[in-house]
Amino acid sequence: MTDQHDAVRDEGAADPFAALDAGRPAWDALGAFVPAPQPQIPGREGGPLSGLRFAAKDIFDVAGYVTGCGNPDWARTHAPATAHAAAVQALLDAGAELAGKTITDALAYSLNGQNFHYGTPTNVNAPGRIPGGSSSGSAAAVAGGLVDFALGSDTGGSVRVPASYCGIFGLRPTHGRVSLEGVMPLSPSFDTVGWFAREAGLLRRVGRVLLGGTREGEAGRWRRLLVAEDAFALASPAAAAALAPLVERLEQRLTPAEKVEVIDNDPETWMLCFRHIQAREAIDSHGAWIEEVRPAFGPETQERFDWAASITEAVAAPAREAREVFAARLTETLGEDTLLCLPVAPGIAPLCESTAEDLKAHRSAVLSLTAVAGLARLPQISMPLARVEGCPLALSLIAPSGADEDLLAFAEAFCAAEERQDL
Repeated sequence: MTDQHDAVRDEGAADPFAALDAGRPAWDALGAFVPAPQPQIPGREGGPLSGLRFAAKDIFDVAGYVTGCGNPDWARTHAPATAHAAAVQALLDAGAELAGKTITDALAYSLNGQNFHYGTPTNVNAPGRIPGGSSSGSAAAVAGGLVDFALGSDTGGSVRVPASYCGIFGLRPTHGRVSLEGVMPLSPSFDTVGWFAREAGLLRRVGRVLLGGTREGEAGRWRRLLVAEDAFALASPAAAAALAPLVERLEQRLTPAEKVEVIDNDPETWMLCFRHIQAREAIDSHGAWIEEVRPAFGPETQERFDWAASITEAVAAPAREAREVFAARLTETLGEDTLLCLPVAPGIAPLCESTAEDLKAHRSAVLSLTAVAGLARLPQISMPLARVEGCPLALSLIAPSGADEDLLAFAEAFCAAEERQDL
């Protein structure tokens, strides 16, 4: 864990992680799980997910355990949960075994995955690079084979981005499709329960449980393919080149793509629209607690909450209005039978040793891409089908609202075809 810890350790300070390493489960060689007693709860016998193990990001309640939310002061000032989060309960009822709770960025307010207090989970598929956040531990645990699948949350990209960086599948569902009961809120109008798996088929199986199991999904629903040309322009040249063959194969399976502009070649405007709404809601969610407790945050998190506190309702209100215009336009563009293709992130995971300024600039670029689905409340899947410099890189698809099952079905079929082509 030394390399990952160095990314967040203060120069000259005593090692804050020595005791934490001693408290981690013996089987967690990746630093993915919280350094505390772990809930290990068997699932119901005979369920559709029996025989599978999962982890839950430490913003999901597990009865009898404190939900730490990535910050020791939060853990200190909150009592153990009295019931499982709805998503955790659904998975247990479906037969899956809960293996434990995974590290998150403090209060889930980051895309890097470098927790100031608990360290940086190891990204096994991109050594020396960040796993992405805030669902860092869940992504690292799945990528490293510690569990079969894991729960995360996605507000601004916290499932989609770690999935891309760690080389696994991840879904941000339609906003409101999966219950957030028992999950720490950050920005309720963007918050979603997402999940990770190493295979598209398992991602879909988990989806049958979390999405309510009302129907299987139809891979053949889709008739049109749109390619977000302005979003691809934000990708690095190497990333764009690596994703181009995948877009071509999507066209072969569907139809020649129509090139569109979804952010009007103005990524900063929509990124700030998202950030202003998110900031106002984050302060509504946690401002009173921060004011009362004065928690110890790392520099990145402290700077972000300080900035969020400066965003007044006068700033957030027009952003909310602009959001509805954006969402209505994209909803109309997609109709009922269209998939929108775009990168998840502009490139591969940054190095753990990147400067704070470099990571901040990278985060803004990522948010320019992830804000699209967030603002429009649409489902988006991250498919790790490309590599750059030996590191994973995902292509993503956005579907119409409520079409999560059909999106998962298509992704499974498409990825199976990709695997056959590689044989």
